[in-house]
Amino acid sequence: GGGAAAAYVGALGSALNSMVGNLTVGKKSYADVEDQVEECLLQLQRVREELLALSKKDSEAFAPLAACYKMPRATEEEKAQRTKAMQKALIDAIEVPLSIMKACARVIDLSDFMAHNGSKMALSDVATGVSFAKGALKGAALNIFVNAKMLEDRKLAKRYTDETECLIIEWGKRADDIYVFVLEGLR
Repeated sequence: GGGAAAAYVGALGSALNSMVGNLTVGKKSYADVEDQVEECLLQLQRVREELLALSKKDSEAFAPLAACYKMPRATEEEKAQRTKAMQKALIDAIEVPLSIMKACARVIDLSDFMAHNGSKMALSDVATGVSFAKGALKGAALNIFVNAKMLEDRKLAKRYTDETECLIIEWGKRADDIYVFVLEGLR
């Protein structure tokens, strides 16, 4: 579904930035930042692996929620069991996309470093990668909004949606700024 795809797209954004880092390491003109680029490459690898794992985890988190829709609801007892199971499943269906969003924020942060320090010949790939990370951030957010809407605990739902909004605003703007920085450098 959308959350799993978002995680995968975020991983692609990380991979593009890693490519830029790999094209930077070993070049004389970037020797003064080589250690930092290598550290950035390690972080990009970690977040990419996390996003790939979250892609699978998102699919797994949706299965119990989908099963809830098939639960019987002919009696009040069945309705109560279904509601209880659904409320539990909704939490997992929110927590995983929230983790995806946080991982995408790290990709955006690392993209900023790469935009300013990576090989100038591959900066368009940084902009593409950060665009992927922003798209993934927004895609994961949609899963949070749709699932939080069904939570009976409205205080908890608000906490999730408020955090989601903050991540979209802060990291979406940061991704846009990086994209513009690269675009202006390419023109």
